[in-house]
Amino acid sequence: MNDFPPLIPVILAGGSGTRLWPLSRAGFPKQFLCLGGEHSLFQQTTMRLAGLAGGPDRFVLQPALVVGNEEHRFLVLEQMREIAAQPGRVLLEPMGRNTAPALALAALAALEEGGDPVMVVTPADHVVTDEAAFHAALGAAVAQAVDGQIVILGVAPTRPETGFGYIHARGAQPGAAVAVQRFVEKPDAATAQRYLAEGDYLWNAGMFVLKASVWLAALERFRPDIAAASRAAWAARSTDAQFFRPGKEAFAAIPAESIDYAVMERCPGSEFPIQVVPLDAGWSDLGAWDAVWAALPKDEAGNATQGDVLTVGSQNNLVHASSRLVGLVGVKDLVVVETPDAVLVASRAHAQDVKHIVAQLQSQQREEHNLHRKVHRPWGWYDSIDESERFKVKRIQVKPKASLSLQKHYHRAEHWIVVKGTAEITCGEKVVILTENQSTYIPLGEVHRLSNPGTIPLELIEVQSGSYLGEDDIVRYEDRYGR
Repeated sequence: MNDFPPLIPVILAGGSGTRLWPLSRAGFPKQFLCLGGEHSLFQQTTMRLAGLAGGPDRFVLQPALVVGNEEHRFLVLEQMREIAAQPGRVLLEPMGRNTAPALALAALAALEEGGDPVMVVTPADHVVTDEAAFHAALGAAVAQAVDGQIVILGVAPTRPETGFGYIHARGAQPGAAVAVQRFVEKPDAATAQRYLAEGDYLWNAGMFVLKASVWLAALERFRPDIAAASRAAWAARSTDAQFFRPGKEAFAAIPAESIDYAVMERCPGSEFPIQVVPLDAGWSDLGAWDAVWAALPKDEAGNATQGDVLTVGSQNNLVHASSRLVGLVGVKDLVVVETPDAVLVASRAHAQDVKHIVAQLQSQQREEHNLHRKVHRPWGWYDSIDESERFKVKRIQVKPKASLSLQKHYHRAEHWIVVKGTAEITCGEKVVILTENQSTYIPLGEVHRLSNPGTIPLELIEVQSGSYLGEDDIVRYEDRYGR
């Protein structure tokens, strides 16, 4: 007989990862990137949590509950499909309101699954290299959470880090939960060094274990405004298969606040005491490019490279080449990140300041802050190869059995040339099948659709021409993806 309540992994996947620009962008953020290895950070998180299941006297592990951005909903499903994972519910936020409202919605959804589940709450964009140690720490945390405790995982510090918040917990030992005395904001270098020397401080990694009802009760106690607004947004929700959308107007009215500020930092000394379980499992939040460099394997000169990279007389650099050869000569301690439409060169010591480049891109309303040149869609992707004032050239791939929306454009015409696979093309009242080296023309204003009826990816070249070539020149009549 298993006396444990259900266990629900809650994956917070709504971050933007601006410090990892130009790889991480609003439309394809950090958690969905592969920063070493075959799987994205989100996929690694999902697989790591799935590993909690099994063994005698263990809890019943339910499918992961994912909280993410409305714009990333198909990325979530596609990346879970690639690793043969099945999500429970996917809660879609219409805009960012930080993590406290996200967890409130997750708790309300978890309670609907039955019982009073224990939630394992973790960001989607962290790295853990020792899964056995991670699972052991979570096991100790769950054992406390079953009894109604709030438990946080605190990472054993390895350096005097000034970029993290700290947890003060005397006598913390691996595998055991101890009381949290207080939370400490990001310290200066001297204070961080003292914390490291004293040994009673842990990094706050933003990973929590607690019952759904306990979170809601603590939120009601410390931030009743967030609790009430979150309940209103959940009550106004709509559903579409696995997607759950809180009421947009009600969600917009929720005060934006983090889990830490709203509840956790207020718990010590209250009627909601909080415990910490130390975690020593090769954790990194990959918060900036210097952290990525630290986490990646390096050559004998200390260079961490990915892609087509050559180095001569260069030391301790991070180089990521996405689409072409990158060469470094006689430099050290740099971050060089190349993508098809942007290149970043920065000192590793100033890696945190990349966010200021993103801020400039946003203020200038430049598309490079939002999308890559290659843009993923639920039906496949497109890569904008070339463009000028009155034309644009795209390479398009459509997944087998997938289809673009039935649509028209007011300002552009399109030529399509099939280079691989089979295309079913609707143009007005006519439906035609095209194969490799065949082409067709879609006149301006004509209702049309592109589909792949085959079993292999369809690839084609699209040449747009017209007075306006923006992506918002689309009138959709029918779309299987609900856009």
